[in-house]
Amino acid sequence: MTAPATTREQRAWFFYDWANSAYVTTTATVLMAPYLTSVARNAACPGLADQTRCRTTLDVLGLPIDPGSLYAYTATVSTLLSALVLVLVGAVADRSAHPTRLLGGFAWVGALAASAMVAVAGTSWGLGVGLLVVANLCLGASLVVYDSLLVRIAGPDDRDRVSSRGWGFGYLGGGLLLALNFLLDLFHTRLGLDRATSTRISLLSAGLWWGGFTLVPVLGLRGVTGTLATPVERRRGVVRGSVVQLADTFRELRRYPQTLLFLLAYLFFNDGIQTVIGSSSLYGSDELGFPQSTVLGVFLFVQFVAWGGALLLGRVAARVGAWRTVLGSLGAWTFVVLGAYLVPQRQLAVFLVLALAIGIVLGGSQALSRSLYSQLIPRGREAEFFSLYQAMERGTSWFGTLLFGLVHQWTGSYRDALVALVVFFVVGGVLLSRVRMREGIVAAGNPVPRVV
Repeated sequence: MTAPATTREQRAWFFYDWANSAYVTTTATVLMAPYLTSVARNAACPGLADQTRCRTTLDVLGLPIDPGSLYAYTATVSTLLSALVLVLVGAVADRSAHPTRLLGGFAWVGALAASAMVAVAGTSWGLGVGLLVVANLCLGASLVVYDSLLVRIAGPDDRDRVSSRGWGFGYLGGGLLLALNFLLDLFHTRLGLDRATSTRISLLSAGLWWGGFTLVPVLGLRGVTGTLATPVERRRGVVRGSVVQLADTFRELRRYPQTLLFLLAYLFFNDGIQTVIGSSSLYGSDELGFPQSTVLGVFLFVQFVAWGGALLLGRVAARVGAWRTVLGSLGAWTFVVLGAYLVPQRQLAVFLVLALAIGIVLGGSQALSRSLYSQLIPRGREAEFFSLYQAMERGTSWFGTLLFGLVHQWTGSYRDALVALVVFFVVGGVLLSRVRMREGIVAAGNPVPRVV
């Protein structure tokens, strides 16, 4: 049985999933992609009645960019920056005596950027791009610290359950705020608001939610102190010493081939998952022709299904192992993407069936990947290794968003862009099937759970 003190810490830890999921769901997944696209199209084709017919490109640093691909490219840029920054964040976090202060700092800067998106209006697509990059970068940095805390509050046999419950709790929080924003969108005319204003208010609410609820884990986990890694020499300082240590991290990664293979697999299949999530609102509105209120309602449905799906797959993992469960979920993701390609325009019933399938596999595949990876990390290097994981985590997909943006720019079709993502699930699944989990856990110096 889990000790009461640890249970209290786990509950506090859950709340950061609850806090940041509001931004991930309302802003990064549902609203900002179509809203930023409309702002960009308004700048490129002012006065055009049907903006989806806009074929004028934007001049971004001398490059011609299709407004319909701007959001995907923005996610790609934020990922490239994350790849440079997050590994340093992980090294510093392992050597910080107060990791929850780092968690709060990154979260509150990201929440401030998310709240400032209320100012994105008219043709100010550049402001939207800048704020998205800052918010996504801070989200990734905070999640490096957050995920690394999992090993401090849960033992090896408990991590699948704790990670799944945290992810499920996050879907409840994100779903609750999305429900409130759905009502605002549904009744915006009765409140005297136009669609753009109601969208901006929803973006503001996501930032405030993220920042406000971050207080719970920061205060609840303040007793989690002490460094995980070997302290650096005093003359080097934490940051400089951490940079030096990063070189050792990449060299040491070759000593853990199963950990490296898992990371490569995760790079592919998580890019596929994140790109499907991030582009689905555009797909529903622009390709399938559903109004924003319908897209919001479908995403609200997905949020609550995903809560149950995370708990369901957590139970399945307890019986057959997380590795097999994640492999099975990747097969399901492949069929989901192929099915989405075939969904007819404005067929809500078919769209809801697709949403149901996404909800079932969404939370569980992500939560169990997190707990699986935690078993493959050498002791004392948790945040440092989780920084590599977070560089490939939600909001930081790069190959997927880049491919999605390029295929759309080449073909003008979101259907073609979406179906191209199947390759990520296939390659990721093949690589994951070759990971020898027990061998990797032992090599990392960790106890082997009863069921892997």
